[in-house]
Amino acid sequence: MIRGLKAAGVVAFLCSFALQAQIPAIITPRPPRIAPPPSTPELLRSDSSLVVIPTWVTTAAGASVTNLRKDNFRVTEDNVEKPITYFIKDDAPLSIGLLFDASGSMKNKMDKAAESVAEFFKTANTDDEFFLVEFNDRARLTIPFTSDAGEIYRRISRTKPAGRTSLLDAIAVALKQMKKAKHERKAIVIISDGGDNWSWHTPRQIRTALAESDVQLYAMGIFDEVLAKTPAENRHGPALLDALATETGGRQYPVGNLNDLPTISAKIGLDLRNEYLLGYYAGDSKDGKYHHVKVNLNAPEGMPTLRANYRRGYYAPAQ
Repeated sequence: MIRGLKAAGVVAFLCSFALQAQIPAIITPRPPRIAPPPSTPELLRSDSSLVVIPTWVTTAAGASVTNLRKDNFRVTEDNVEKPITYFIKDDAPLSIGLLFDASGSMKNKMDKAAESVAEFFKTANTDDEFFLVEFNDRARLTIPFTSDAGEIYRRISRTKPAGRTSLLDAIAVALKQMKKAKHERKAIVIISDGGDNWSWHTPRQIRTALAESDVQLYAMGIFDEVLAKTPAENRHGPALLDALATETGGRQYPVGNLNDLPTISAKIGLDLRNEYLLGYYAGDSKDGKYHHVKVNLNAPEGMPTLRANYRRGYYAPAQ
């Protein structure tokens, strides 16, 4: 039986990283917060009718905007406006799954990929937890949840890229592991340089699984600038990953220059630290259906055009 993905291939990101030396001091996480914010209810669920949507706001140039107030936001669910009853700018601990592309095409990109991981860990708090999924011909959980960023870094530094790319399977593995997360805020971060060409899972299956989770997806896609000359799965990859990230409230960052990888990686880490949590009461609906959410912005006078990035909906619990 031939394994493979049906024509829709996925884009990929997570690159493999490798450093031959031991972990530099720059990976040391930030100290824990002195006064943590109030604990938050489970995100994107309506178990007690309260729905909380993580939202981050940027300018057209991509800079984070962190000085907005509750009255700068307007939330609707299924086209019905909902009063915002819970509002906070939060830097709560995160549960993060790092998805690392260990396929053969990563051989010449390992140094910059490793540097990008180091930059990402610089933005972490000591309360964060991480796990590592590596993928090539198959996707596998190589390090389960740990608070030791160095353990993940050492593993990456020993990785030898080879084989094809099973990115969709890697997302499926990550979502399964994320069910063991101890923090309410969860994110998957991917680094890859090509589209999926070896997964059992289809794009539709992964879309559905992400919609049913409360996980945000971020990606760094290292794509060939001349997509017309790349395999079909690579050409379709950027659009698919961009759609997956957008629907979950995350973002895909195309990487045109390897030297930009560390900067983009650090930006993703900061984006995760600069989110607003918008909460509203959805009522007592327990229909098990997907409910569409929309966040509109009412920017303060004098501010440039802003963009809200947020999860586009949630599944209500079933009776």
